[in-house]
Amino acid sequence: MAAKVSFTTESATGSHTLSVAYERAGAGEPLLLLHGIGHHWQAWEPVFSALAAERDVIAVDLPGFGESPALPDGLSYDLSTVVPTLGALCEALGIERPHVAGNSLGGLLALELGRHKLVRSVTALSPAGFWSQSERRYAFGALRGMRFGAQALPLPLIERLAGTAAGRAALTSTIYARPGRRSPKAVVAETLALRDATGFSETLATGGSVLFTDDVPGIPVTVAWGSKDRLLLRRQGIRAKRAIPGARLVRLPGCGHVPMNDDPALVARVILDTSR
Repeated sequence: MAAKVSFTTESATGSHTLSVAYERAGAGEPLLLLHGIGHHWQAWEPVFSALAAERDVIAVDLPGFGESPALPDGLSYDLSTVVPTLGALCEALGIERPHVAGNSLGGLLALELGRHKLVRSVTALSPAGFWSQSERRYAFGALRGMRFGAQALPLPLIERLAGTAAGRAALTSTIYARPGRRSPKAVVAETLALRDATGFSETLATGGSVLFTDDVPGIPVTVAWGSKDRLLLRRQGIRAKRAIPGARLVRLPGCGHVPMNDDPALVARVILDTSR
């Protein structure tokens, strides 16, 4: 069971109290881990121990995902709300300017945290925001399809599917290049996390106009892309390098959109190298 922290954040509509679930382990410089849309902190489990051997690692459930409640009424899921919320979360956890690594939506948030000088390094794994309009429509359609499937399938069928390699592929091949490596228990849990994510629809709705076009100067930035990413195509990494010319662009051979499961050792090394 993840721990929870409550804190207050300010917005144009006043003060709001939020609660965020997180898992924390290790020692050293702080490292904040941010998952993608519809996922939960457990997306980082394959690399968590390796990172915690060298860092004070905090993996969070973003508001409206995993065990974190939805944002309070009056708060939007747009970047201008979520980024300051993450800043307030860091303050509540007693971490100042952590390193940050994010995947997909989490990668976009990590880059925004870097742009606002709230972190000391950024590792963005297949970050959102570097798509063309057609690529965005394709990705959003795939995500909606995954969400519909997760909501339509009864739990006993999800459990039966997760028990076979073919079933795990059917449930997760959009995000993993090697879905057979994911444990049945993890596949069930993340399918339920996608089904129950209260922030999914609003987060997706706010993403329609998002493009990341600003540089992130003054801190180390790595953008890494799986060679077999089926959701956000790897050519988007070239656009990220053009927007952030000082970034290190890394190819993750054989990895899909959520590479932590496909090649944990490589992903952990990329994150730790960036944060040194």
